Amino acid sequence: MISRQSFGNCSCVAICQTPGEHWCVMGATTKYHQKGTNGSRTDRVVVRNFESADYPDVERIFIDGLMEMVPDTAFRGLKHHPESLLLYAAMTIVCFIATKSFLLTCLVPLAVLCARYYYSRRVVLGYLERAKLTDMGDIEGHYMTTPDSCLWVAVLEGSVVGVVAAHALRGEAGSVELHRMSVDRPCRHRGVGFALGRKVLQFAADRGYLSVVLGTTAYSPAAHRLYQTLGFRCVGITKGYATPGVSRSVLEQLFYRVSHHHYRMDMIVHKTNTHSQH
Repeated sequence: MISRQSFGNCSCVAICQTPGEHWCVMGATTKYHQKGTNGSRTDRVVVRNFESADYPDVERIFIDGLMEMVPDTAFRGLKHHPESLLLYAAMTIVCFIATKSFLLTCLVPLAVLCARYYYSRRVVLGYLERAKLTDMGDIEGHYMTTPDSCLWVAVLEGSVVGVVAAHALRGEAGSVELHRMSVDRPCRHRGVGFALGRKVLQFAADRGYLSVVLGTTAYSPAAHRLYQTLGFRCVGITKGYATPGVSRSVLEQLFYRVSHHHYRMDMIVHKTNTHSQH
């Protein structure tokens, strides 16, 4: 449901997604309220444009979120790749046949998990260095100087607790990409990620983009639920995705394998669904 309200001397658009959510869009700042189970407001998230003083918090949140991908890929992601499980099982069988040792054979799964963790960490650190040398090393230059890109921070109780960026997608006219989304772990499940995602959708709608896209290699169900709650749909999965920063060595390909999920939201459909709630 969409309604127009007045706050002081300015008017704003209030977007009510559910009875427990209330959005206020005012210029470059978006305020988000989420009601508790007793109907009282518990969280007040403010999403605003990045400022230079935010950089230490943005860097910390981005790095922490990225490093969470290490165990996510190494351990949680294993069950999503049956071809890797079959290969590791074959390695275990070969070890037993070659050594006839139960002890050495039992050590193979442990060695596999250690190798997956090592190479996942190596790839993530390489990706982090690449990010620091490009957009995350010069946020103002990459995001804040053109009308077709921006980076926002989420502020909760006076502290920066989340970050998200958007930029026009090269080679795909009319599309904007949502990326660099990360929320401080202690502040999750408080509407921060939802508020950041809605800010990107507002950015796309205000500039007349036809679609918003994003890609993720995360296996965490919470991440995918967030995108689906925002209205995105998964339009494809790339198996064996080559993460930027990967050397593609034999061992890296053996112990680091991820699936890249492609999400998309068509803004025309999004607007139609929004208006149908009136």
